[in-house]
Amino acid sequence: MPSAWADPALAFLRPFLDDPTVSDVFVNGEHGLFIDRGEGAERVPSWRATEAEVRGLAVRLIALGGRHLDDATPCVDVRLERGVRVHAVLAPLATRGTAISIRVPRWDSPDLDELAATGMFGGAIRHHLEVLVDERSNVLITGATGAGKTTLLSALLSRVPATERILTVEEVAELRPRHPHHVALEARQANLEGVGGIELSRLVREALRMRPDRLVVGECRGAEIRELLLALNTGHDGGAGTLHARGLAEVPARLEALGALAGMDATALARQAVSAVHAVVHVQRVGGRRRVVGIGRPVLRDERLVIDEERRA
Repeated sequence: MPSAWADPALAFLRPFLDDPTVSDVFVNGEHGLFIDRGEGAERVPSWRATEAEVRGLAVRLIALGGRHLDDATPCVDVRLERGVRVHAVLAPLATRGTAISIRVPRWDSPDLDELAATGMFGGAIRHHLEVLVDERSNVLITGATGAGKTTLLSALLSRVPATERILTVEEVAELRPRHPHHVALEARQANLEGVGGIELSRLVREALRMRPDRLVVGECRGAEIRELLLALNTGHDGGAGTLHARGLAEVPARLEALGALAGMDATALARQAVSAVHAVVHVQRVGGRRRVVGIGRPVLRDERLVIDEERRA
């Protein structure tokens, strides 16, 4: 682990953060420590702590990220070394005690062969995904938190020819494609004075000035959706993004909500999406396994966006 984790006060976390199967660690006040290895949160029965100890842990973790957590600023999010992300909420805002959420990015980068071996997709779906990459289709990967969106996108980007330049833009840099020409841009939070923040929408514009062959936005959560759609509509083929959604049918509403944050009405968003996105790939946890469960295409119906499902796994 990075040097910051050598702090003795954080020693008990190190086994979980070093475990390559752990994607998330949660501390729910004095009520328990939970970890997620891809099959949902599981309690660590040996862990015990008081509310005062959990609050102290939260303050220390946030301090490692260069920010301050106290009653005046009771909700803070920081990025630590190696992309580890910590979010903390102090009591009484967290009504059952100080809540800490730690997201641990996976540093391994499985390719399509390895994902197929885990059962993420069968032969027909794999072939379709490979064709999307090879034909430089613009792809939106959707799914719930922890469903495997970033993992699948990294594998697809690993198939991109080595002669092409990949620019990825993320709130926290997690994409690790096996590719020799990958440039990663990461957003930056404002400092304690509220200045210095760099948002995803600006980074997308900066990426366009860097001559990308493939432009990728890690997870669209706000106004950056407009910048991505505009870019994909102006000749930047082979791009991609991910979006939080529980199913293909939910994607239009999610896109419309993000479009509204960027000042786009539903009709404008629909027209941009239909023109820019060639395929929507939905991933989901099924029986504890991450799987591609459907592939669709954005279409216009009565001037509204609809995802027309073309393949079901």
